[in-house]
Amino acid sequence: MPTRLERRWYGATPSPLLTPVAALYTAIAARRRAATVPQAVGVPVIVVGNISVGGTGKTPVVQWLVRQLVDAGLRPGVVSRGYGGRLGRKPVRVLPQHTPAEVGDEPCLIAASTGAPVVIGRDRVAAARLLCEHAAVDVVIADDGLQHYRLGRAMEICVVDGVRGLGNGACLPAGPLREPAQRLAEVDFILVNGGDWQPPALATGTPWARFALRVGALRRLGDGAPAGALSALAGQRVHAVAGIGRPARFFEMLTAQGLQVQPHPFPDHHAFTAADFAALSGAPILMTEKDAVKARGLAPDRAWVVPVTVDLHAPALTAHLQQRLDTLIHDRT
Repeated sequence: MPTRLERRWYGATPSPLLTPVAALYTAIAARRRAATVPQAVGVPVIVVGNISVGGTGKTPVVQWLVRQLVDAGLRPGVVSRGYGGRLGRKPVRVLPQHTPAEVGDEPCLIAASTGAPVVIGRDRVAAARLLCEHAAVDVVIADDGLQHYRLGRAMEICVVDGVRGLGNGACLPAGPLREPAQRLAEVDFILVNGGDWQPPALATGTPWARFALRVGALRRLGDGAPAGALSALAGQRVHAVAGIGRPARFFEMLTAQGLQVQPHPFPDHHAFTAADFAALSGAPILMTEKDAVKARGLAPDRAWVVPVTVDLHAPALTAHLQQRLDTLIHDRT
């Protein structure tokens, strides 16, 4: 995203020149949604998405949700667009031998980290049906499918960056929103990633909770073996590499741990090459799990992975989620 445009979206009022275009975009999107007939896939679908462009922390939430469902005795599967992969025109199940270049970085990470079956495809309905046909799942999680209206869903979870919020509140291209803020009143849950943003008054009836991303112990990039606590690097200079929706979030997390961070941001879903690491001499190289699946064999031995987990202390919200899931599964059976 161009820095100038990002500053306009998140730090200024909408451009008068772009406001009419945003109104047209909103009208077309609303008409498309109204004309779309949702398709059932045979099991309950939980959509995890957002209404703004850029990274909000959806992938860690999907990983967290998979584990919550497994702990509840369910068998979840995941469908994803597979952005950045050359496959996906037709639904493809993600297998261990697949690479991020084939199926995308996020599906590779979700499949490897959770053990849940994952299917990618531009058509989320077809992907979900393939998942149900070839894997014993009783609930499907749609990663980033809030605007994929054809996919029928039993529950929607919207993730919002608590630092940037909804920006200037305008829809594309005048602002960062894919859908108007009123959409928050329709979803089942709002999860806010850090910061101090709160849902607006129009969504007062929607349950919400704030979560944090907590860093875990370091792992070696090459073989994934434990490499000690991140705190062992406190006070040291490190190269921080991030090709995610908002790289600054990763850099801020490392800085908060007392590291002297030299940031190296890359575009979201960046396809790393050895040249990206050639000039990063001397200090340790730290990267996100999402980047690590694309950097193995390219970065030097002093490259480590910093895993993150969702820290969500919201008993009421968790209980509500469990109750809804129990109802959904019971109604299906």
